[in-house]
Amino acid sequence: MSLKNNLKKIWSKFWFLLWKDESFKGWLFSLVFIFIFIKFIFFPVLSLLTGTPLPLAIVESCSMYHDGNLLSNTDSWFEKHAEKYSMFEIEKNDFLDFWFEKGMNKGDILFVIGANPEKLKIGDVIIFNAEQRNPIIHRIVEIKNENNERIFSTIGDNNNGQLSFEQNINPEDILGKPILKIAPYLGWIKLVFFENSKPQSERGFCGEN
Repeated sequence: MSLKNNLKKIWSKFWFLLWKDESFKGWLFSLVFIFIFIKFIFFPVLSLLTGTPLPLAIVESCSMYHDGNLLSNTDSWFEKHAEKYSMFEIEKNDFLDFWFEKGMNKGDILFVIGANPEKLKIGDVIIFNAEQRNPIIHRIVEIKNENNERIFSTIGDNNNGQLSFEQNINPEDILGKPILKIAPYLGWIKLVFFENSKPQSERGFCGEN
């Protein structure tokens, strides 16, 4: 049998096992194949194209949540939070021009691209490492220049104030910049498995309390 025929035979068996075999063996093979494809092909290629090691990110807390979520009234929301933004000379009209002016909800899946520190500006949302369990997704409220390097300061839209670890963020700690919500709530498929490990106050959907 020729090499070409051998390859066709192998491909036919592979294709049948992957998509048509309804046995447990076929189901298990499909599951393993999908896992390998996503982890070792899809994500590496997507990371290369987007310029970030985290091209897809799940919002895991309510720190960027706005009351009403997508139906939130940004004008009235900002009035309630104006005081914390006034410390950074950010006014309502400024906020209305920011990306994600209606915030983010726990469970949202975000599409992320690489962030050039020189092009980031106040109001951008960034994802950064801060020696926490997971990367943080917060909004830039201040940019300083120290030793010819831009240092960033962020705050969570739904937080009362800044956390200590977000007051001085170095460029090398920034993983990327989300630019799109691609699947609201779908991230709960993953989050539901980790809810019981969180403090009681951090569990559940945003806006429940």
